[in-house]
Amino acid sequence: MNNGKVPTHIAIIMDGNGRWAEQRGFPRLSGHQAGADSIRECIEVCGKIGVQYLTLYAFSSENWKRPSVEVKGLMDLLERFLRESIEEMIHQEVRLYAIGHLQDLPATCRHLLEKARERTASNRGITLVLALSYSSRMEIVDAARRIVQAVQDGQVDMDQIDDQLFGNYLYTQGIPDPDLLIRTSGEIRLSNFLLWQSSYTEIYVTSKLWPDFRAADLREALDEYGRRRRRYGKL
Repeated sequence: MNNGKVPTHIAIIMDGNGRWAEQRGFPRLSGHQAGADSIRECIEVCGKIGVQYLTLYAFSSENWKRPSVEVKGLMDLLERFLRESIEEMIHQEVRLYAIGHLQDLPATCRHLLEKARERTASNRGITLVLALSYSSRMEIVDAARRIVQAVQDGQVDMDQIDDQLFGNYLYTQGIPDPDLLIRTSGEIRLSNFLLWQSSYTEIYVTSKLWPDFRAADLREALDEYGRRRRRYGKL
């Protein structure tokens, strides 16, 4: 990896599953199934090189608008991933966390998420953050509402409100902002993902569709990250 710079936090917009399947004449759900292998490979590589946090945009709040058959298939895939990956996560010292409107998920998925979170809570390796039923705009709105309530309850003074305090009310409280955001499929947009947290995040876009994204592609993104100079507004 160029310059030996390892990001503390990598976020990934895993885009292109549907297109990958359609290009091969498969049902769209086949693309999501194939993408699970890319997830496992990225977790393994990131854990080995010392990345501390990996956030995956797994299911947006807008995804609920997709055909009901596809939504059910995605929830079934999430359930299967959690069932099949828990022992592997424990073995690899992966700690699982989830952000988003988790109450919107099916009860079985919520139960499996909580069970996986509890079983991996003491692990010391990489923290895998799954963004599920997630909307960054709604995250910001929810934070604003909580701060208003805290002010009304006398827990927060208006003069205390700044960007640091605001960040403490986001779903990602306690998680550092992403150093590197990777988007697959060649689309150049954030798609309502970690808008607040990505103010100074380096963005890397690849034309690879998510099921084709492998360890070599991740290392290429890391090499590009290593060549960049992060200025944070400075010269």
